[in-house]
Amino acid sequence: MPDTQPRANGERVLADLNALRAFGTYKTGVHKPTFSEAHRQSLDWLVRKLPDAGLTGAIDGIGNIIGTSTKAGPKLLAGSHLESQNYAGWLDGPLGVVYAFEAARVLNADPTVKGAVEVAAWCDEEGHFGSFLGSRSYVGQVTEAEIDAARDRSNGRTMRDALADMGLAGRPRVTAEPGRHVGYLEAHIEQGDTLESGKLAIGVVTSIVGIWQYRINFTGEQNHAGTTRMAVRKDAGLALAKFCVAIDERFPAACGPRTVWTTGRITLDPGAPSIIPGSAEMLFQIRDDNPAVIAQLEELLRSMAAETAAKGPCTVNVEKIRTGAPAMMDTRFQDAIDVASKALAGGRSIRMPSGAGHDAQMLATIMPAGMLFVPSIGGISHHWTENTADADIVTGAQVYVDACRRILGG
Repeated sequence: MPDTQPRANGERVLADLNALRAFGTYKTGVHKPTFSEAHRQSLDWLVRKLPDAGLTGAIDGIGNIIGTSTKAGPKLLAGSHLESQNYAGWLDGPLGVVYAFEAARVLNADPTVKGAVEVAAWCDEEGHFGSFLGSRSYVGQVTEAEIDAARDRSNGRTMRDALADMGLAGRPRVTAEPGRHVGYLEAHIEQGDTLESGKLAIGVVTSIVGIWQYRINFTGEQNHAGTTRMAVRKDAGLALAKFCVAIDERFPAACGPRTVWTTGRITLDPGAPSIIPGSAEMLFQIRDDNPAVIAQLEELLRSMAAETAAKGPCTVNVEKIRTGAPAMMDTRFQDAIDVASKALAGGRSIRMPSGAGHDAQMLATIMPAGMLFVPSIGGISHHWTENTADADIVTGAQVYVDACRRILGG
C-alpha cells in the first residue's frame, strides 16, 4: 500500500489513553474494578466518543459496548476491555480499545476503504464477577442463571445488584449477528519481556493458551501442636507442601516448551500455629496452548495424588474447577499484522503464543480472530508500575491500523 494512506495519529492515541487513565488513578496505574465508578466513567467516555468514528452504541445489559457502523462493505470487529485488576496497570485493556477506536476513526472516514471497523469494549475480562463474562455473553455462552449466581470476588456483591446500580437492569444483552464480521482483531500489551528483551516492536500472536484450574484438598487429622509426636502426625499442610515440591520436580519431564503452572492460593485449616492442620487446600493452575500436553499433565497430577494418598498419612482429592480451551489465531490475520509491521515497524516483529487469556479466544469460537502485542517495560503487568514506552504505543497503533486496513481489503 502506498505511504500516502492515512495513518494512526500517535498524539491522539496517547491523549485518549491518558484520558482513560484519569478515571480511577492509582499511583502510576489505575484501580478500576468491574462496575466501579471509574469503570462507569470509562464506559461513558467511550459511548460519547463513538460518533467521532462514525459509530453508534450504548452499554448493553452485561456492560459491553459495541459501536456499530452503517458504512457499506465488510465489517471488522476490534476492541478489548476497560476495567482493570485491582490497583493495577493503565494499559491492560484500554490500549486495545483505543487502538480499535483509532482504527475506526482513520478507516471509517476513508472512502478508499471498503467497509468499516466496529469497536467493542468487553465487560469483566479481568474476572471480577466471572470468566470473560462480556465476550462470552456476546458469543452466546452466558446464561441468565450464570449472571444470577455471579458475585464480586472482592466483596460478594451480586452481579444483579451491580448491574442495577449501573442502570443496566433489564437492558438486553447484545449478541453476535452471524456473518456480520470478517473477524475480530485485538491489541494488548505483551505482559512479558519477550519483545523488550529482543528489541522488538510487535508480537504477532499465534495462539492463546487454555487455562485449566484445580482445587486440591488434603485431609489429615487436626491435633495439638505441642503434644502430638512427629512420628504419628497427619499434617495436611505438610502433605500439601511436599506435593507442591513434587510437582516442580516431575512436571518438567512431561510439559511442553511453554507450559506454565502456578499454585495460586494455599489455605490451612484451622491455620493456627498451635494446631496441626487437619485439612489443607491449594488452588492450582496449568496453562498451555496444546490440549494434549494439558491432558498429560492432568493425568500426572492425578496419579501423583493417588500415590500420595496411598503412602499416607493424608488423603488427597483433585477437583477440576475450570477448563479453558486454547484458541488458534487466524493465519490471514497474522500475515496482515506481519506485513504491516514490515511497512511501519521495520519488520521488528515475532510470531509468539499468548501465555495470558484474552477476549480474542472467546471471539475465536465464532469468527476468525487475531492479536497484536506491544512491549511491556520490564515485562510487568497486573501491577500499577505496568507501562509501555510512548514510542512503542504509537508504533503499535500505526501497525494495528494498517493491519485493519489490510484485513478489510481482503
